[in-house]
Amino acid sequence: MNRKQKMIKKTAKRAKARKNKHTPPTIKKYVSKAERAENQAKLEAEQNAQESSAETTQEQPTSSESA
Repeated sequence: MNRKQKMIKKTAKRAKARKNKHTPPTIKKYVSKAERAENQAKLEAEQNAQESSAETTQEQPTSSESA
């Protein structure tokens, strides 16, 4: 292999290594305590709403049976 071919091979290896090394950036944003508390409150409200809707759907068939 002559000098020019060696240089081409080396640059190709470097380019390939750079491409393999690259990972897409992950976006992590700081979340303040207030935002965390707000998000937690929203989640709890959704869970309570789901539980209450599940309870009402379970109660309806029993009330129709007794009527």
